[in-house]
Amino acid sequence: MLVEMGQSHLFRDWPDPGVDDQEKLAFFDQIKLLNESYPGGLASYIKTARELLEDSRLGKNPFDGFTPSVPTGEQLTFGDDSFINFEETGIKEARKAAFVLVAGGLGERLGYNGIKLALPRETTTGKCFLQHYIESILALQEASCGYVEVMCPRSSSGGCRTEIPLVIMTSDDTHARTLQVLKSNAYFGMASTQVILLKQEKVACLADNDARLALDPKNKYRIQTKPHGHGDVHALLYSSGLLKKWRDEGLRWVLFFQDTNGLLFNAVPAALGVSATKQYHVNSLAVPRKAKEAIGGITKLTHADGRTMVINVEYNQLDPLLRASGYSDGDVNCETGYSPFPGNINQLILELDSYIEELSKTGGSIKEFVNPKYKDASKSAFKSSTRLECMMQDYPKTLPPTARVGFTVMDTWLAYAPVKNNPEDAAKVPKGNPYHSATSGEMAVYRANSLILKKAGIHIDEPVKDVFNGQEVEVWPRVTWLPKWGLSFAEVKKKVGANCFVSQPSTLVINGRNIHLETLSLNGALIISSVDSAEVRVEGAIQNKGWTLEKVDYKDASFPEEIRIRGFRINKVEQLEATYDQPGSFTLKPQ
Repeated sequence: MLVEMGQSHLFRDWPDPGVDDQEKLAFFDQIKLLNESYPGGLASYIKTARELLEDSRLGKNPFDGFTPSVPTGEQLTFGDDSFINFEETGIKEARKAAFVLVAGGLGERLGYNGIKLALPRETTTGKCFLQHYIESILALQEASCGYVEVMCPRSSSGGCRTEIPLVIMTSDDTHARTLQVLKSNAYFGMASTQVILLKQEKVACLADNDARLALDPKNKYRIQTKPHGHGDVHALLYSSGLLKKWRDEGLRWVLFFQDTNGLLFNAVPAALGVSATKQYHVNSLAVPRKAKEAIGGITKLTHADGRTMVINVEYNQLDPLLRASGYSDGDVNCETGYSPFPGNINQLILELDSYIEELSKTGGSIKEFVNPKYKDASKSAFKSSTRLECMMQDYPKTLPPTARVGFTVMDTWLAYAPVKNNPEDAAKVPKGNPYHSATSGEMAVYRANSLILKKAGIHIDEPVKDVFNGQEVEVWPRVTWLPKWGLSFAEVKKKVGANCFVSQPSTLVINGRNIHLETLSLNGALIISSVDSAEVRVEGAIQNKGWTLEKVDYKDASFPEEIRIRGFRINKVEQLEATYDQPGSFTLKPQ
């Protein structure tokens, strides 16, 4: 097959039989893996590569013949009646959902040598991203079950039998470490059977425009490989048989999310409610986007032949596409102060039946692209080997015109704060643009929680501005809570009184389900924990020296990486800690 596909060069320097036979057998083991892990096998990979490399050499526009327009979707305003209704609908639907976490990358770009999922989401509690995600899914699972007691019978132990599946797509780089984090933390409270790890394989590198496979320069019996992209998740889910299993179990939705967006679950209930209400086959979560901002825009594309699709168009392609289609100003803000094309944040909700129907045609393969770096303008040779890539969010490209594809826009402060840039790169970001660093990601958690409490009626001090690792950020009160305390805005509103106050330097950690802030006036640090069977009311003024932020230079190797990349550490000077580990009703009221 390799010879027929023009790959004879792979064997050109092979010695006679009897020499290096073990290495030759290892070569074919690798070929077998590359062949089996790609939909259609290596022959399909090479054929597609030739077509895409030729298009690239000719400079062919992938959007040739398409006209862009603004698609239809739902714009949500946090806290209004519509938002609250969508949240309630989404929580009811959650027990029919499966979650898929795409986590194939390491944190090297962040200046962190571990897996990104193990990085603390915030350092007030130190909980990592993976723990927060799992606790959020468990909170959804329990709340959803509570809505539908009749359809979700209680087991003999009193718990809900519904278990929301969590799939984590790993890679060679992250698989073992992800499993280790899960096992060493007892899966953060999830049943181990609920969590499924699917490992993506790499794809063969290409040496030239003829799609000849590239040999490893250090080993003539090994093909060079590189990651194929997170679009592999669709093929993995399809080939694993999980999708049909989920359908047989009555599931209806699959939610895809990325590894380091600490605000995502603020948006999940309402977005799922939109999918259920609007009957979307594909729902892309989105945030308002400034024109020319370095984030893809969700766009409707209509071809001259009548074909249409709603997909993410990368920001560097959107402006020229608009200009070429008669929009002389290109990508500009409209009267709202934002682009009419919402910003894609790579979180998708797919309706399971139509998803299975589509993947049964494609085997899960996603429209690919190639991005070779050429040596010169002749485009006849590469600087280094390239490979085909695919993106999870390109799934809608192959959908029929009848597919209901929409989006849900939420405020950036509520739903989107990815952590992906190291301190040095973040500090170079032009003023006014998001840093997307560990510093800004942590501060975004406090900002979102403070604004949610403010909207619920608590008086929250205004933030102060400070600079950490060369990044100016707003510092709000350091407020965190367990997902099961405030899964929805309606739930938060039920648990806070209007006569509460939290000062800017304060820290508030809520570790319990039934904790009610009645007349709390906090100027300092309060860490309150309770078991589910305890109901705690918090009243009166709490004042102490609290927890302070101390600056840390990211080059200072005396601090752990996860602290250095934030530019600060928390000095726990003084706090009030209250723990209620017995059932009953209690009041915390300092004397």
